[in-house]
Amino acid sequence: MSITTRAAVVESGGAPFTLTDVELDAPGPHEVLVRMVATGLCHTDLSVASGALPFPLPGVLGHEGAGVVEAVGSQVTGVAAGDHVVLSFTSCGECRDCRGGHPAYCATWLPLNLIGGRRADGTGTVSRGGEPLGGHFFGQSSFAERALVDERSLVKVDPDVPLESIAPLGCGVQTGVGAVWNVLKPQTGSTLVVLGAGAVGLSAVMAAALTPATTVIAVDRVAERLELAQELGATHTVDPAEESLPEVIDRLTGHRGADGIVETTGNVTVLRQGVDALAARGTLVVVGAPPFGTEVALDVNGLLAGKRITGLTLGDSETRTFIPALVQLVRDGRLPLHRLISTYPFAEIDRAVQDMSTGKAIKPVLTF
Repeated sequence: MSITTRAAVVESGGAPFTLTDVELDAPGPHEVLVRMVATGLCHTDLSVASGALPFPLPGVLGHEGAGVVEAVGSQVTGVAAGDHVVLSFTSCGECRDCRGGHPAYCATWLPLNLIGGRRADGTGTVSRGGEPLGGHFFGQSSFAERALVDERSLVKVDPDVPLESIAPLGCGVQTGVGAVWNVLKPQTGSTLVVLGAGAVGLSAVMAAALTPATTVIAVDRVAERLELAQELGATHTVDPAEESLPEVIDRLTGHRGADGIVETTGNVTVLRQGVDALAARGTLVVVGAPPFGTEVALDVNGLLAGKRITGLTLGDSETRTFIPALVQLVRDGRLPLHRLISTYPFAEIDRAVQDMSTGKAIKPVLTF
């Protein structure tokens, strides 16, 4: 028995989102039907919609969903109808990284979440007029009034916290916070630099403010975002169009360099500047994703001072531990996520996309 629901479908690379009725499969043994309440819009959605990633289109995207469980598959034990859930990425649960608490590095991560558009067994989750559509995006495809969600994409959360205030935790916020808490783990008195003050970068700034780092430098070309970064915990801000980033970091760190850097821009020139600005034994976390195949040149001798460059997917989080902790911090006002969010009715998804593309909105959240 299929379930009819309204979804935002991307017909082909570069096409706008079109609201249309689609059919969802009935939940399989390890799947859950979720009535969406809110879903964040992320740059990854826009990259796929533009045709930059090889996802099967027409398809249904969306991977920062939050909603209420309506029905569960026969083998699902972690949630029940009526539970509030935040949706994140899916994983196999069986490979070495999944078993080791690093599901973002699941052996099947890429096909299951980003480019496959199907379940692990190759079957589709969403169709239209009998024709299969690309779906199963991050195990959820949440740009729809109802979503068929992988059990491993789900995290049960406190029902007293409004879902539109925590939808972005599943991807962007988790990524920025995880870069700081799970990878950099700042020591007392350390210096952190965040390159790019979008949703991921500002999440990293908020996370840094909850650590013993004493210097937190936010870098962006948009004055309003730098002001917001300062309000969210940055001790210094830099507009690289107005002053030399390497010189400012050198001055602010007493010529030592930065202990930790989070690179969210996806710009290789910025990434290279970041690596050069690292202190001895400093770490740069690569979060921003340029087009596939992009390369960057590095000064090899400069790396011999113990510098580390590490890539990051989804904050390297174990979601069922990490996301409820973030929900609690949002609830208690210690992670002021509402400062990043602009809400839009689901029907106005194209306006949300436009506002995100022009920088007018940092983190659009669609509400149902």
